[in-house]
Amino acid sequence: MADWYDSIDAGRRAFIERQHLFFVATAGDGPDGTVNLSPKGRALCRVLGPNLVGWLDYPGSGNETANHTATNGRITVMFCSFETATGILRLYGRGRALALDAAEFAPHREAFRDDVHPFVRQAFLVDVERVQTSCGYAVPRMEFVAERDTLDRWCENRLQPRGIASDGFPTPGPLLRKDGTPL
Repeated sequence: MADWYDSIDAGRRAFIERQHLFFVATAGDGPDGTVNLSPKGRALCRVLGPNLVGWLDYPGSGNETANHTATNGRITVMFCSFETATGILRLYGRGRALALDAAEFAPHREAFRDDVHPFVRQAFLVDVERVQTSCGYAVPRMEFVAERDTLDRWCENRLQPRGIASDGFPTPGPLLRKDGTPL
């Protein structure tokens, strides 16, 4: 039931960009390396090329994805259709966390204009090496109701918002806790 591809075509791109939720999996090095699986909402995954995707990352439950990708780069991104039509799509590749003002991120900033927020921590880019689709027959059908505001409230209570520069993106530098220490 699974099919493999070398890149993201227009149909798979449309599938990816329709999803309100995706999952990111990474693993630490060695036999005891922790496996981390994180749901991502709020910021959508953007297809930036046939073998490149990215998203803006918000704080919350640590930064395991950045830690793991800095160590070995390995990453899997999974999308599930909760709509009437079933489907699962996985992207396997090498990922990296980037500061919002990183030169490597600059050519892609405009694709994320709608996701910008003063509490964005960093961006992720993934070089996609393989694409897998599968049926998704066991995934339940659910409807998207709305984004939650819980993350915004959490950030507002614990972090200092960064200013927004003239280009509409947060000013460079790390996010700081209310006490001035880096997140």
